[in-house]
Amino acid sequence: MLREYLKINRNVLIAAATSTVFAAVISQALVDQENYLNTTYTTIADYVIYFSVFSGLFYLDNRKRYKLESGKTDTARLRHEIIRLITALGVAQVAYTISRWVIQYYLLEIGYDPYITSIIAQVTSTGIFMIVMNLSMLITRLYKDD
Repeated sequence: MLREYLKINRNVLIAAATSTVFAAVISQALVDQENYLNTTYTTIADYVIYFSVFSGLFYLDNRKRYKLESGKTDTARLRHEIIRLITALGVAQVAYTISRWVIQYYLLEIGYDPYITSIIAQVTSTGIFMIVMNLSMLITRLYKDD
């Protein structure tokens, strides 16, 4: 059980680190845009990169987890855990999105460079995300069946 939580946390951190780098570059490239557009486009790019990396890592970690001895997939267990995972991640994503957008927009408004605002917003929001996600996974008992 603990191992599964650690894998998810590792995957989140790797995906977040990857998207932080790309989002900072994108934010700086959009320096001439209005601050709300820079923030919005950077957040969208962040999501695309983050979910691409996270999904790939999650698949690699779990591709054999739901296989039955017959070779078929245990779809009931897979469906049940995906619903719990989406619930846990969904709540955390709301907290992440709001905090990231507000922090980046505020820092742009007070004159910070776009790449710095993106990095600060992402690191701070990822910390918030990790706390909310882990609490949500414990509340939903994501891996209680293991």
